[in-house]
Amino acid sequence: MLSTLQTPRSLSRLSLLPSKPFLLPSSTFAFNFTSHTLPQASLTDQSSTATTTNSPPQSQILSIRHSLLSRQLSAADLAQSYLTRIRLTEPLLRSFLHLPDDDALLTSARNLDDRIAAGEDPGPLAGVLVAVKDNICTADMPSTAGSRILEGYRPPFDATAVKRVKELGGIVVGKTNLDEFGMGSTTEASAFQDFSSICLGKKMRGIRAASIGKGVLCLHWLCPTHGLPRVTANPWDVSRVPGGSSGGSAAAVSARQCVVSLGSDTGGSVRQPASFCGVVGLKPTYGRVSRFGLMAYASSLDAIGCFGSSVADTGILLHAIAGHDRFDATSSKQDVPNFLSHFVPASSLESKPLKGLRVGLIRETIDDGVDAGVISAVRAAALHFEELGCSVNEVSLPSFSLGLPAYYILALSESSSNLSRYDGIRYGKQIYADELDSLYGDSRAKGFGSEVKMRILMGTYALSAGYYDAYYKRAQQVRTIIRNSFKEALKQNDILISPAAPSPAYKIGEKKNDPLAMYAGDIMTVNVNLAGLPALVLPCGFVEGGPAGLPVGLQMIGGAFDEGELLRVGHIFEQTLENCRFVPPIVADNVAC
Repeated sequence: MLSTLQTPRSLSRLSLLPSKPFLLPSSTFAFNFTSHTLPQASLTDQSSTATTTNSPPQSQILSIRHSLLSRQLSAADLAQSYLTRIRLTEPLLRSFLHLPDDDALLTSARNLDDRIAAGEDPGPLAGVLVAVKDNICTADMPSTAGSRILEGYRPPFDATAVKRVKELGGIVVGKTNLDEFGMGSTTEASAFQDFSSICLGKKMRGIRAASIGKGVLCLHWLCPTHGLPRVTANPWDVSRVPGGSSGGSAAAVSARQCVVSLGSDTGGSVRQPASFCGVVGLKPTYGRVSRFGLMAYASSLDAIGCFGSSVADTGILLHAIAGHDRFDATSSKQDVPNFLSHFVPASSLESKPLKGLRVGLIRETIDDGVDAGVISAVRAAALHFEELGCSVNEVSLPSFSLGLPAYYILALSESSSNLSRYDGIRYGKQIYADELDSLYGDSRAKGFGSEVKMRILMGTYALSAGYYDAYYKRAQQVRTIIRNSFKEALKQNDILISPAAPSPAYKIGEKKNDPLAMYAGDIMTVNVNLAGLPALVLPCGFVEGGPAGLPVGLQMIGGAFDEGELLRVGHIFEQTLENCRFVPPIVADNVAC
């Protein structure tokens, strides 16, 4: 199936990792959540042997748990393996803003080993290294939202999602880079990363360098003066962005610096990076996951989402963090279903496992302005759905193009209000001044970056007297139209599909000075946030570019609180996709998953 999709070409690999493959034994086993019980679920016919090039992705969370409980592997050894990988890849990728002390991380892992040795149930996320986007609060690490105004800020509490991960045995491996306060689509707007012109005169800890004149060695990507771009890079091609604003979380999963990660999605900030980095990204229904501890950008649109290298891992992570939270009045009291029960082992699939499923391909997303390679990959994915027994039809959503301007009016209006709390008084960076107004103004002027300032000004303008009706009120009316159009389309179809982004990953710096072009890249994703619906992105093919091709993500949109169906369909799609292995060249020779 899908034999027309291009297999990543095997070209020269970056000498980043040890020669010994980084493998985890795989097995099928049962486990229980503390808060939600998950019965036996055989996700795949896994074995202890390494997967082949064309094998479907396996659940690393299940493999890790099995390895720990069977004593094939200790949590300390596993943590040390990931720390080694991070030390080797991080100078090139820059996925993280904050990493804990190695001893602290290894101590947490050893405590987990002690619990296992004592016969305790360590939890379904036992030993799983989880990266957390830096706009999600963590009590034991800085939480800066990528902004100078929160430089050095350490919250006195964990976000509910982080707390639940820890309670179920997960270990937070670090805080990942992002566009400041989530405002961007490339992760280039982080206040803590920028372009450097520092020449590297020698090789960096095994990273392959290029020779430039008279034997000088340096990293040469985007380096006209032998400099190193100090921005998060895409593991598939380090001269390209990972997407944003959750680019660090997506890059970390793609490069196997962690097992899974948490991000936030206001207008596509989980789904677009997932597409660019060739990983699975899930934006849940608004209210499915508590926003308590998530630094607000646009409160009516924000959602904490999940990244994983497989649909199964993404679903397991969602199950761990989902559910009502008394600290978030907008969190839903709907029961969290058993997502694992939706997964069918590959060997048990029928010849037409999705027979009867109605799939609608949104016509407006495969029109002019979308990269031809992206359209080809998505149409090939639609053919694959037909091979699996689905009926696929094109669906027109005439209001689709209205989503982008409505989204930016609403998001920027809400952000202008939400970010007013950063005044240099209660927390964050303070610039001393004799007058209170000067203290406010100087603290915000020097604490916020240019993108954040621009969005605050635009939002304030849209809410100002005389313009409220013309902008904010009309945008809310458009939001209702969009929500109703999705509702009607989902009456005729079980799921809707589209590209996750109109193009593959951009070159670093390509969109930095053209904000309108960067904003236009969100056109595939913002409508889902306006409607409050869940969406799953998983890699479906490749286009030309980079050393081994660039991944393309397929977006699947479902009805409210229908994440289980999206995960079921996505898992079957992933398990039956042939001739594609979505492991970037930076780690492809060392990862068997």
